[in-house]
Amino acid sequence: MDLREATEDDVDEIREIARASLNSLYTDFLSEETIDDALEQWYGESFVEDVNDNHTLFIVVERDGELMAFSQSVLVGQRYGTGQLLWLHVHPDYRGSGVGVRLLVRTRELLLEEGADQVRCFVLTDNEGGNQFYEDHGFEQAGQREVEIGDETFTENVYAEADIESDEGWDAVDQLEIDGENVYVSYGEAARGSKSPFYSAYGTDEFEERYGWLCGNCDSIDNAMDTMGRIECNNCGNRRKATRWDASYL
Repeated sequence: MDLREATEDDVDEIREIARASLNSLYTDFLSEETIDDALEQWYGESFVEDVNDNHTLFIVVERDGELMAFSQSVLVGQRYGTGQLLWLHVHPDYRGSGVGVRLLVRTRELLLEEGADQVRCFVLTDNEGGNQFYEDHGFEQAGQREVEIGDETFTENVYAEADIESDEGWDAVDQLEIDGENVYVSYGEAARGSKSPFYSAYGTDEFEERYGWLCGNCDSIDNAMDTMGRIECNNCGNRRKATRWDASYL
């Protein structure tokens, strides 16, 4: 599984993921006409310009040459003080596989790397599953705002992290099958790596004894730690040096 920034070559597949996602989750409270308006409004002819906009961040998840999901974020405010995660769409065929959590984690990391000191997420109030997703992964509702879709106005819930500065209170977790083994990954317990962070992995969902480290660059737990606390992934060469603040990754 590869998480990377989108390019113009991904535009058509991103549109199809958005269409499939909206039609599978939003038909209970959005009409077919409204969904068509939304697709044209956000993913129409000008969409290529959005992908190339330096203030907009599109992250895609790819496996075996096929896109599985994407996120759409913007950097706003003076010196990009806030990263706003506007949409996170997972194709219906890949829901329940942990793709959404990994995409949320990587999007958050990149927004912080680009200079955001706050991350906010937006989801329509009627989307019960979307609201639960952010609540389950370390975000708290911080307010509401109005959004126009076609000729109609809808309400979005705004979610923010409890403590952006230290990662305390933000600890997205997920169960993954890695190298044939079930592990429980705590994305809030991360250590800097040369290519991508390493995340704490546990053998049970009680998160009491660390099983090892998940390499965020290649999703492998095949790594080695020396007596100085340095980690190297045996699969991709990602390296982590021990530091006194390695419990938090910002």
